Amino acid sequence: QVQLVESGGGLVQPGGSLRLSCAASGSFYNVYAMGWYRQAPGKQRELVATITSSGSANYADSLKGRFTISRDNAKNTMYLQMNSLKPEDTAVYYCNANARRYSGSRILDYWGQGTQVTVSS
Repeated sequence: QVQLVESGGGLVQPGGSLRLSCAASGSFYNVYAMGWYRQAPGKQRELVATITSSGSANYADSLKGRFTISRDNAKNTMYLQMNSLKPEDTAVYYCNANARRYSGSRILDYWGQGTQVTVSS
């Protein structure tokens, strides 16, 4: 099984920064694309950013320039640097990963439990 554990969320003032981490652990053969999604109260979960195993990143258009996704494959960890945070960035942020448990097995989709980010003065 693959476990994804997010950390780094919290309360920050508008204009501030936070860095989220997502660590993959457990028994798996390889982790492929990873991503961050978020869900605000009363809204659907939406894409924040994704990153391939080779480091190619893709962002939601509205977040380009403020958020930066990265990963350390040696540590099986992904990061999200969030700058110039706005109240509308308040949401639960979820980590997602595509992983293969064994060589030749199907690539499956895994989710973390989420970490709360609150932007407020």
